[in-house]
Amino acid sequence: MVELLPDSVLPLAYTVAAILFIQGLRDMTHPRTAARGNLISAGGMLVAVGVTVVWFEVLTPLVLFGGLIVGAGIGTVLALTVERTEMPQLVGVFNGLGGGASAVIAGAELIEISTESGGVAVGSIPTEVAVAAVFSGIVGSVTFTGSMAAAGKLHGVLTTDAVRYTGEQVMKIVFLVVALGFGAYLIVQPDVLGFLQAVWVPSYWLLVATACVLGVLLVISIGGADMPVVIALLNAYSGLAASGTGFVLDNTALIIAGTLVGAAGMILTVIMCESMNRSLTNVLFGGFGETTEQEELDDIYEGNITETSPEQVVMLLEAAQRVVIVPGYGMAVAQAQHAVSELAELLEQNGIDVEFGIHPVAGRMPGHMNALLAEADVPYERMREMEEVNPTFSQTDVVIVTGANDVVNPKANTDTSSPIAGMPVLEVSDAGTVIVNKRSLSTGFSGIPNPLFAEGNTNMLFGDAKDTMQELVNLYKE
Repeated sequence: MVELLPDSVLPLAYTVAAILFIQGLRDMTHPRTAARGNLISAGGMLVAVGVTVVWFEVLTPLVLFGGLIVGAGIGTVLALTVERTEMPQLVGVFNGLGGGASAVIAGAELIEISTESGGVAVGSIPTEVAVAAVFSGIVGSVTFTGSMAAAGKLHGVLTTDAVRYTGEQVMKIVFLVVALGFGAYLIVQPDVLGFLQAVWVPSYWLLVATACVLGVLLVISIGGADMPVVIALLNAYSGLAASGTGFVLDNTALIIAGTLVGAAGMILTVIMCESMNRSLTNVLFGGFGETTEQEELDDIYEGNITETSPEQVVMLLEAAQRVVIVPGYGMAVAQAQHAVSELAELLEQNGIDVEFGIHPVAGRMPGHMNALLAEADVPYERMREMEEVNPTFSQTDVVIVTGANDVVNPKANTDTSSPIAGMPVLEVSDAGTVIVNKRSLSTGFSGIPNPLFAEGNTNMLFGDAKDTMQELVNLYKE
C-alpha cells in the first residue's frame, strides 16, 4: 500500500469523523433533530471512508471509487423505494451486511499479515490482533446470518413462529463451543505439523462458517413478537463486530463508530426488554407465543362481543371531547397511517383533543409506529409514550385501537400464568368507550385471547384498517 497523504491527515480526519458520529447520535435522540442527526452521521462516515480511500492506494483508486458509487446507488434506490412497512426488514439486512463485512475484513487482514510474514508460521499474527479478529469473526458472522433470518421472518419468507426442536439449546452450545475452539486455535497458533497445521490455515474461515450456522439457530427459535428486541440486539452486535475489526486494522474511526453503535444498541435492547418486562435471556431462549384452544376463545368471546359500525363510531366521535388513537402493526400492514392522520386532523378542527398512545414494542422495530405516523405528518407533540398516556385514559371519551392487540391486552395485569404477564400495556379500558378496529378476533403474536374485546365498554369495528379509517373520515366529513 502506498500512502498518498501526510501522516497528520488521517488521525485528524478520523477525529472529525468521530465528533460527527457523536453529535449525530446525540441529535437522533429526539424526533425533531433525528433527520439532522442522520445527515451529520452520514457526513462523518463520508469523511472517514473518503480519507481512507485517498490515503491508501489499494488496487486502484478507480476500483475503490467505483465501489463507492455502486454502493451509494444501491443505498439510494433502497431508501427511495422501500415502503415504511418494510423498514424493519431493511434495518435487519443493513445490520447483517455490517456484521458480515466486519467478519470478512478481519479475515482479509489476517491473510495480509500472514502473507507479509512469509506465509503461515507460528507467531506470525500478533496475539492482540488474533483475539480481535476472532471476536469480530464470531460476532460479525452471527450478526450476518441472524439478521438475514430476522429479516426473513419479518418479510414472511420464514415462519414468524418460534422454531422449536429437541435439544435446540444443546445444539447452539455445541456450535458456539466449536467456533470458540477454532478461535482459540487461531490465537494460540501451535507449532505443529501435519493435519493440525492444515487446520490452522483455514481456521478463521471455519470459525466464520460455524458462527454463521449459530446465527441462524439463535434467531429461528425466536418468535415474531420478539423481533423488535432481536433487531435492537443485532444492531448492537453489528457495532461490536465493527469495533473489533477496528482493533484488527488499528483504525480509530472504526473503533469509535462501532463502539457507539454497540452501546446504543445495547441500551435500546435493555429498554425494549424492560418495556416487555422480560429478560434478554428469556427473549433469546424462552420463546414467546402459544397455541390457544378454540374452547378458551369461545369462553371469553362468545356472547360478549359488541359489534359496531362506522356510522355509530362517528356519532361517538361527534360527542367526544378527548380521543386517543392507539396504532399497532395491523395499521402498518394496511398502510392506514394517512387515513388515521386525516381523521385526527378532522377531529382537531372540530375542537376535539386528539393524541396518539404509542407502546414501545408496537410494530416490528423500535420507533416503528412513530416513523409511520411522522410519514403521515402527525405532529411529534401528539405522540405520547405509554407512561405519559396511561394516566390520561380515565379522562378520555373515546379510544380507537387500530391494528393493535397484545399491547392493549389486560391479561398482562390480571393473569400471572400468561406469557405476557407483567408486561406494561396501554390501559385503554379506563376510557369511556373503546373502539377496536381489527379484521377478526384472531390472537396477536402472543397467541392468547384478549379479554379487552369482550369488556362492556368495548365495541369491535371489524374490517381492514385502511378501508375502515377512510370510511370514518368520509362519514365524519359529511
